[in-house]
Amino acid sequence: MAKLTILSSGAGGSEYLTTQALKALQDAQVVVSYTKYAKELKELIKDKELYTSGMTQEIQRCQVAIDYAKSGKDTCIISNGDVNVFGMATLIVELIDKQDLWDVIELESIAGVTSFLAAASLVGAPVSQDFAIISLSDRLTDISLIQKRVDLALEGDFIIGIYNPKSKKRTKPYINLLQSLQNHPKRVAIIASNVGRDKQQVTITDTKELVAQGLEHPQVTMSTLIIIGNSTTRLTKNNLVLTPRGYLNKYELDGKIKESK
Repeated sequence: MAKLTILSSGAGGSEYLTTQALKALQDAQVVVSYTKYAKELKELIKDKELYTSGMTQEIQRCQVAIDYAKSGKDTCIISNGDVNVFGMATLIVELIDKQDLWDVIELESIAGVTSFLAAASLVGAPVSQDFAIISLSDRLTDISLIQKRVDLALEGDFIIGIYNPKSKKRTKPYINLLQSLQNHPKRVAIIASNVGRDKQQVTITDTKELVAQGLEHPQVTMSTLIIIGNSTTRLTKNNLVLTPRGYLNKYELDGKIKESK
């Protein structure tokens, strides 16, 4: 059985590749990738047989990777961020299952550092409580369901990671998000664009400012991740972001449990 590896390339470029991912790239005979990701990893895959394709060609790209593996070649298909966070894992597994290829292909999935986690590490400690990750892309998910998830996450006081906030043509889900934010108290917000890439830009702001800027916010694009804090998220004295886990509510600084009053 040849191996098909669904490989997480991390938040952007090659900075967030894990050692496991690097080894899988080294061992692969064939690499299948979205064109942009292949360009970012060109030095690591220059000696490999390579197949690339553009946006909206995910099914074709996954099928090509499966066909390479069926032919006996150890193959990697690259998925940005983590393969299970709006990545290629779901489609590869679904196609293999539909075609009943479990006795033909050995499948491996390699975890990666998402832009949500990478961005969080750049601004302090913003996600140390329960969080929800939501994509605003309505290409595959009904817009009303996206909005329901946003509203429930805000109501539940989750920290929220927003992927794919808006494109030039797709703006309605982002407009809905801004309208929902208006109905809740101001929260800390982090806008992270092109995480891990040369044009990386990370800004700490708040939801009131997001709403005020509306659709014209210059940093909010399809290459942007937004992190919205919960009701306890605050700025530190040096303007990093902190969502306290709750340790100092329960313990003294010497580690002893606080006495009940």
